[in-house]
Amino acid sequence: MNKSMMKIMLFFFAVRVLTACGEQKEIDHKFTIAVIPDTQNYLDFRHQPEEGFMVDAGGMFLTQMEFIAANAATNGGEIEFATSVGDVWDHVDMGIDPEHAARGLKPLGRLANRDSTRIITGRDNVEIPLAIMGYEMLSRAGLKFSVVPGNHDFDWTWFDSNFPLDLERRDEIRDADGWYSVLDPEILGMLHYGGYNTFNSVFGADASFFNGRDWYVDSYKGGANSAQVFEAGGYKFLHLGFEMQAGQAVLDWAQTVIDRYSGLPTIITTHDYLNQYGERKAEMNMDLARIDPMEHVSAEVIFDSFVAKNDQVFMVLCGHFRGAVMRTDQNEDGNNVYQILSNYQGRGQVENPEPGRRPGGVGDGWMRLMEFDTSLDVPTIRVRTYSTHYKKFSSEMPEYAAWYKPWENADLTDEEFLARDDFVIELEDFRERFDEE
Repeated sequence: MNKSMMKIMLFFFAVRVLTACGEQKEIDHKFTIAVIPDTQNYLDFRHQPEEGFMVDAGGMFLTQMEFIAANAATNGGEIEFATSVGDVWDHVDMGIDPEHAARGLKPLGRLANRDSTRIITGRDNVEIPLAIMGYEMLSRAGLKFSVVPGNHDFDWTWFDSNFPLDLERRDEIRDADGWYSVLDPEILGMLHYGGYNTFNSVFGADASFFNGRDWYVDSYKGGANSAQVFEAGGYKFLHLGFEMQAGQAVLDWAQTVIDRYSGLPTIITTHDYLNQYGERKAEMNMDLARIDPMEHVSAEVIFDSFVAKNDQVFMVLCGHFRGAVMRTDQNEDGNNVYQILSNYQGRGQVENPEPGRRPGGVGDGWMRLMEFDTSLDVPTIRVRTYSTHYKKFSSEMPEYAAWYKPWENADLTDEEFLARDDFVIELEDFRERFDEE
């Protein structure tokens, strides 16, 4: 080959390379966000085969995480982001943390439990290692994700001294399965929680999952509150993770993040926000804002003072209360905010409970998949519920309502119950809010 021919070939090769580099990557308008409901009952050290439990609950958790990792966009799937609503593990130490004690909060007394040492050993040796193992699957897959703390992820829990227990009445309202028919703080007392050292050691800003990741863009209180960005469907999204019943200081921090990433479609995940009836109410004996208003505010205050005032927030995700529900409210600009509860930890069909008897509940592998399609004139989200144990969507199981409705929301019809786990959100104002002019 002469030099002239070589120059011509190199010229056309260079043209092809430059043309390819100049081509814009085709946008995939369909993507999925995976919502990981409360996993505490999977990780509970007492729910493992070595403890004689009837199913491998820890294995069910790992199967869930393996499914998410396998279907990550980085592995050729459609999951671009995963968010956990908290209560990752189960057990909390019994007492009060130094910070709350220094501010004058007082416990009624140490919770009576002869197995306290065993509980903390079980958490540290079984529950936390299982959590790490599961989230390492997501990390190795290169998936962007968020984890927020629930009440079971604090270091300490205690009964607040301002709400004395009524032990006699407490026994009267306990049913045969050990469940309380009334959650009255004048009877059951008021629980409070404190300390994020354990949570932050695993999921904090300096932990290996997030330290140095360019998509993990900010944090507060060591990572108990955090911010992530990800791109999907032709948009760049901002995600904010809030601690349980986040206080004004958290909202002030979050506002600085919103201001820095102004205009991005924003999703918030927090643990306790909606109950199973779609109300923004705290559990009566777990109302952190009532005990400690310096550090916590109610869900109503979070909506009114932060969510409704920031038009770019279009969705809030939560867990804590057992069941599923969605409510839609308009913000101060007249645009929609979709608020979605997903928590399946009370589902125990795999434990084969006796007919008519409330299951203890591990979760049966159920999780939420939110499938976005931004190619349409009106973008949509198909919200579906999938079990990695049964390998089916809720809509594919004729037994679904009969198995779960009596224990989660018996007042619904079967059709209403099924509709809460398979529905489509039409994002009517999404383009107007987030498309560039």
